[in-house]
Amino acid sequence: MDDNNEKPLENQIDPNSTPVFETVPVESPQEEQPKIEETPEEVVDPEVPGEPPGNDLPPPVYQESKNQFMLIAGGGVVFFIIFILIIKAIFFGGSSANKPVTLTYWGLWEDQQVMQPLIDQYQQANPNVKINYVKMSTDSYRDKLIARSKEGQGPDIFRFHNTWVPELGEILSPLPQQIMTNAEFEKTFYKVQQTDLKVGNYYYGLPLEIDGLVLIYNDSLLKQAGITTPPATWDDITTIVPKLTVKDTQGNLITSGMAMGTTSNIEHFSDIFGLLLVQNGGSLSRLDQTEAAGALEIYRKFAEAPQGYWSDDMPNSINAFIQGKVAMIIAPSWEALSIKTANPEISMKVAPVPAVPGAASISLASYWVEGVSRFSKNQIEAWKFLRYLTEKDNMTKLYEIESKLRPFGEPYSRVDLAPLLAQNDYLGAVIKEAGNFVSLPLISRTYDNGLDDEITKYIENAINSTEQGVSYSEALKTASDGVKQVFTKYNINSQ
Repeated sequence: MDDNNEKPLENQIDPNSTPVFETVPVESPQEEQPKIEETPEEVVDPEVPGEPPGNDLPPPVYQESKNQFMLIAGGGVVFFIIFILIIKAIFFGGSSANKPVTLTYWGLWEDQQVMQPLIDQYQQANPNVKINYVKMSTDSYRDKLIARSKEGQGPDIFRFHNTWVPELGEILSPLPQQIMTNAEFEKTFYKVQQTDLKVGNYYYGLPLEIDGLVLIYNDSLLKQAGITTPPATWDDITTIVPKLTVKDTQGNLITSGMAMGTTSNIEHFSDIFGLLLVQNGGSLSRLDQTEAAGALEIYRKFAEAPQGYWSDDMPNSINAFIQGKVAMIIAPSWEALSIKTANPEISMKVAPVPAVPGAASISLASYWVEGVSRFSKNQIEAWKFLRYLTEKDNMTKLYEIESKLRPFGEPYSRVDLAPLLAQNDYLGAVIKEAGNFVSLPLISRTYDNGLDDEITKYIENAINSTEQGVSYSEALKTASDGVKQVFTKYNINSQ
């Protein structure tokens, strides 16, 4: 995670320990070498010139006897080594690389028909490896992953969210240097992925995608209001949202300019607050500071009087967008799939999130990573397969398969593939923002029953309390205490 993201303490995953990478052990039969009974040879005490007879020195050992002993011993060692190699060749094929290996792969979002072509391709090139892909339910997924891994019944490979590293320290296996060096990882993937997945000197996952918050807008509604380009800054938002908002004679919303300000009917409200927080120079570890209060004020103003650009009476923000009742929402790019599936005719476009005027562009990351269990008996083989999936040809093939089943696939995690999606109607904004993503553990809908969900609940309570008249700063002081407790629970350094 980046400077704004609270990093795990090194006692969660020991960065200084040398990781042990296992594969299925080869049980070589141990033949006990027969002991050779040696009959001591009578040593004749020769007469040594210059030495008085009858001295107390030990008798000298003849040089030729020593050479004979060394020759016999050396021959025995060579024979033993040859014997072991013959046994291994007979019973184990001479190489552990030929042993049958079965890998269990827990996925979350992709159906088996998406992953199977690449699995088949890998298995064809590696006939000793069998990969069983299982699409898991999000229900208690993280809890099941940890519990079953400890019991020896978990997967070899699994998908996890980029914010989960502090929660999975006891089961994550470090990426072996012989699979991918740190230098190669840093050359291949985005900066936010380098920050999120590194603890100490090791990386703990290989990402197949990159994603985060974008601005999704209804181009038809913008054009009806005389707006030809999407807003690039929050000043632009302030200018155009009133033009896009339509109310009836009683002041009830008919069409909202932008969905922000509440929690009950805003999808990804915690993500949006996190975006405003980092854009305003705040941090989760400093929610009691003025930067955090300012972010909360910006968020709430959209639903407060006199503006009232959004209200609790509106439908869920995603449904409202599908129905044409809101012109703009902030959400991860994958929500565009839900919208397009529900309303294929909608005039939807995607742009980078608004930036603070005069400040560097920044957005909040939310993506998924493939990891290997440290409880797996086939860690090296599991990492080899994941390395295979991250190769350029295989990543583009995966995207091609996904795009046949839906409007677009997962945005590429490889920096060198960015040009392929730079002009994409839905993913171009993600690629444009990818170099400026940061991470915070308050992402909604990761279903982790842990770090993200717990912090999101504190943010929700803070936002809701302001509706009851509690000041922005006071609401966040309570949230600040709660977040510190969560950080302590998951050994997160809040400095």
